[in-house]
Amino acid sequence: MDFELSPQQAEFRDLIREFARRSIAPVAREWELSGRYPAEIVEEMKKMGLFGILVPEEHGGSAVDAVSYAIVFEEISKAWMGIAGILGSHSLATWMLARYGTTDQRRRWLPALATGQRRSGIALTEPGAGSDLQGIATVARRDGAGYVVNGTKTWITNARHADPLPVLVKTDPEAEPRHRGMSILMIEAGTPGFSVGRDLGKLGYKGTESAEVFLADCHVPAKNLLGGEEGRGLQQALSALEFGRVNIAGRAVGVAQASLERALAYARQRHAFGRPIGEFQAIQLKLADMATEVQAARLLTWWAAAALDAGRRADLETGMAKLYASEICIKASLEAMRIHGGYGYSTEFEIERFYRDAPLMAIGEGTNDILRTVIARRLYRELDDGS
Repeated sequence: MDFELSPQQAEFRDLIREFARRSIAPVAREWELSGRYPAEIVEEMKKMGLFGILVPEEHGGSAVDAVSYAIVFEEISKAWMGIAGILGSHSLATWMLARYGTTDQRRRWLPALATGQRRSGIALTEPGAGSDLQGIATVARRDGAGYVVNGTKTWITNARHADPLPVLVKTDPEAEPRHRGMSILMIEAGTPGFSVGRDLGKLGYKGTESAEVFLADCHVPAKNLLGGEEGRGLQQALSALEFGRVNIAGRAVGVAQASLERALAYARQRHAFGRPIGEFQAIQLKLADMATEVQAARLLTWWAAAALDAGRRADLETGMAKLYASEICIKASLEAMRIHGGYGYSTEFEIERFYRDAPLMAIGEGTNDILRTVIARRLYRELDDGS
């Protein structure tokens, strides 16, 4: 049992870490507060091939392992979690295409998605359906050689840049059980009836847009049905979310690690009663707990990623990793703020951004309460199976 990265993974981590240190960290606070879109960072990510990290090599990608995938999101999120969002939704779309797309679909879209020439996201959530994806109201009715789609999606990352955008729809609203009537359509930018609404205001997770998407008599050709078979959409979406939880766990570890690093530096620098506050036992206890919990979250994330790399079902592992890492992220950002005192509340320091970004990880890719039920059900099933 080896808890260390391979030489290749360590080299890859150092590459991403240096990119984040050089190109993201120096501008993160200013650009995040001003709402500036990080176009220059996106261009550099294109040149580095980061948009193709889950694209097979035959389509121009690098197809990194899941542990390396988690490392990308940890290192980028240490600098600015919002940048990780630009890459996260896109990578899940490429993963779905690579895993479930037809030969024609993979050839049509993956090469351009690998380079970032095209970008993507994933449109699942609706105003009335978040964790309960079977409750979506977006309907795609067959019409000749294609589908007519009507509905609304919300909180869609990369909505303004996605081309194509995977959209979860109901191709048979009367199907029982409901999941058999659900499919994913790849909707290309510029399709009549497809429009992007307002950007939604957010507490944190800035740098990338989260927008509404409207589908009004949107005509989509049948060849854009992911996998070419109706009724597979929920399975495809849930598989992507299972993989995506490693991305969210990695982000959470990154923000938690950044909180720890800032807290450690400040505890050495800040003096009270004639000595650094890091010499006080109360501060030392906080730092010790933070460091232990962050490392535990990191190892849990790598464990989940390794399960994915092994090719086995990993909803238990990824659920645990995302649940624990996101809760530790919230705790670490708050403890770092307490160590900083009033300065932690100031926009002159980065701690308040970590504190605003942290809650998203407890919500994204399945809320933590939903994941607790997923974990519990898997535990019961394994007990019933005698495994």
